[in-house]
Amino acid sequence: MELFLELPIYLRILMAFGFGVIIGSFLNVYVYRFHTGKSLSGKSHCLSCGTPIKSYDLVPLLSYLSLRGRCRSCRSMIPVRYFLVELLTGVLFVGASFMVTNLALLLVVWFLLAVLVVIAVYDLYHLIIPDELVVTLTGIALLLQGYSLYLYRDPAAFALDFLAAALGVIFFFGLWHYSGGRWVGFGDVKLAMPLGLMVSAGGVFSMIVLAFWVGAIIGLVLMAWQKGRQYYAPHTRLLGKTLHLKSAIPFAPFLIVGFLLVFFYQINVISLVSYAY
Repeated sequence: MELFLELPIYLRILMAFGFGVIIGSFLNVYVYRFHTGKSLSGKSHCLSCGTPIKSYDLVPLLSYLSLRGRCRSCRSMIPVRYFLVELLTGVLFVGASFMVTNLALLLVVWFLLAVLVVIAVYDLYHLIIPDELVVTLTGIALLLQGYSLYLYRDPAAFALDFLAAALGVIFFFGLWHYSGGRWVGFGDVKLAMPLGLMVSAGGVFSMIVLAFWVGAIIGLVLMAWQKGRQYYAPHTRLLGKTLHLKSAIPFAPFLIVGFLLVFFYQINVISLVSYAY
């Protein structure tokens, strides 16, 4: 297994991406069937006509492209989410394979990324973060913290990381309580703890600030895009709702983006601002 990290770059990219899109395909099924009572082992079918999907139409990415995003039987549109989740997971797995040099740790990080993708997509579509996913994420965070404690034997650092993560939770709890849940959801409050633990004490502030920056930028871009499309389609919708300044927008995807920027690239917003000035 360690040979994977010694492969030529192009082979590592190909293998990591291929594994990622396969996992992304499974994540699509998981997101769709989670909390519905449906078995994950059940046969895939068209959401419109109910026709079982043949195995040759289940090839990640390629099947969607070859079918041009439509069901082979009824020609109904297949949600583009399926393609995007597979692509995103593949790209994230490739990126992680170059940021982590230990194979066992890489497998843990890949699992972490898969959980984060599920949380982001589920929150995007349902405006809720299931407790089961937060518990799983917390387990991963404690595992990584335990690994760090084993390597560096520094209990004080763990205590500081825990304190910083707790302050992040308190900050989001304050936003949730003061706004009555309009600014952030309680799921975001719970999500702050495991993410804060994983970016360590020095990264919690940057993660939160980056999350708000990314959220503001994407929100403004989406509103501008929607405003432009109103000239052609007055009833343009985003996830079933018209988007405006008071719209309820899921915050977990932005918090996850902020986490990834700090976790992989150690971005420090204070240094960025100081450099800008």
